[in-house]
Amino acid sequence: MMKKYFLLLLTTVFATYQSQIIRKYSNEFLNIGAGARGIGMGGAVITNQDDVYSPMWNPAGLMSIQKDWQGAAMHAEYFESIAKYDYLAYAKVLETGVFGVSVVRLGVDNILNTTQLIDTEGNIDYDKITRFSQSDYAGIISYAFNPGGNPNLDVGINAKIVYRNVGKFANGYGFGFDIGAIYKLDNGWKIGGMLRDATTTVNFWNINQKELSTVVNGEEFNPAPKDKMELTMPKLNAGASKLFEINSSLYVLPEAGINVDFAKTAALLSTDFASITPYAGAELGYQKMIFVRLGVNRFQSITDIEDLKRKVSFQPSAGIGIRYRGLTLDYAISNSGIGGSNFYSNFFSLKLDMGEFRND
Repeated sequence: MMKKYFLLLLTTVFATYQSQIIRKYSNEFLNIGAGARGIGMGGAVITNQDDVYSPMWNPAGLMSIQKDWQGAAMHAEYFESIAKYDYLAYAKVLETGVFGVSVVRLGVDNILNTTQLIDTEGNIDYDKITRFSQSDYAGIISYAFNPGGNPNLDVGINAKIVYRNVGKFANGYGFGFDIGAIYKLDNGWKIGGMLRDATTTVNFWNINQKELSTVVNGEEFNPAPKDKMELTMPKLNAGASKLFEINSSLYVLPEAGINVDFAKTAALLSTDFASITPYAGAELGYQKMIFVRLGVNRFQSITDIEDLKRKVSFQPSAGIGIRYRGLTLDYAISNSGIGGSNFYSNFFSLKLDMGEFRND
């Protein structure tokens, strides 16, 4: 059964190379993840995110929701509150599986538009300054199930619709699919992966030529039809994890794995076919009420702009969490940049598990 699904994923990846227009970093906001738990562990939750936040990491994790429904909300701010990132989600247990719906937004608001500040005669009119937003939205519908009734194998699928807006200048619509799987071994280990944009995610852009020409030296901006469409290549996240009980109150849950981009990037191991970078993280839990998390991700080989030497950069993260009955509050801090950037972002997320409330 696992061979069958693995071959299906590989076939999908190879098929995408027939695409003509590829953007390496298209829809990159969907690769941030959601939930302070996963962010604090450096994304090391591909096989152990077992709640309503799992569609952003691996939709197969929804199958760990045992009863009733869960709701979640997250908020984060980047670069001293210039950009805001929000996530809302809901998941419901059905007879045949688990259904989920999520909404994501990453946006920069109140950007000053000064294109009309100076008229043709050189006069300045501050009343002509306007504001606009650059926002990325995604709506995700998820479904997780046990194929063939196999209790050891969970499979999840995301169907996502993307809307991207750059004020009055341009907007784009896109759609795509993710597929994920988690296999639980008898010895307690879990292995799994998520293929993002499995069939490639297609974005179609509409350009307001009149508005955009005002910021291109007053010249007519008329992009070719091929430039109005972009395809997001698949990305594979795969990992393994196991929960280790230290005593009756304390446990540690580590996970390690790899991120694979099917394109040449600045990753540690990079070829024309694929680029691979590792990730790792762990959660220390006390009585399933208090949690401490650490993680590291996004290893890259970069050139230092001062001495022009190559060096390895990475993205560290950490977080804490507290749970009372069916309510969980998590916090994470993560480096937003690379190469020793001082930009750190704070993530706050909340989860309501109605199944635990009803058990009490």
